[in-house]
Amino acid sequence: MKDLLVTIVKGLVEKPEQVTVDVDEPNDEGVIVYHLHVAEEDMGRVIGKQGRIAKAIRTVMRAAAIRNDLKIMVEID
Repeated sequence: MKDLLVTIVKGLVEKPEQVTVDVDEPNDEGVIVYHLHVAEEDMGRVIGKQGRIAKAIRTVMRAAAIRNDLKIMVEID
């Protein structure tokens, strides 16, 4: 799952070497939180106008998680 997120985001940003993802342990509800970190100048590219790209990234990640019987959440830090 982490590799999927990194692959998606690296295709969007100008500085792919600065893309990192931290993964939290599942919380009480079984939700795994992925914290995405990108260069400050790439934040707009990842979030998109009115958050459309961020929403699309979260949708793809949720769909992949459902196929693996996981609950996830993506936070852009």
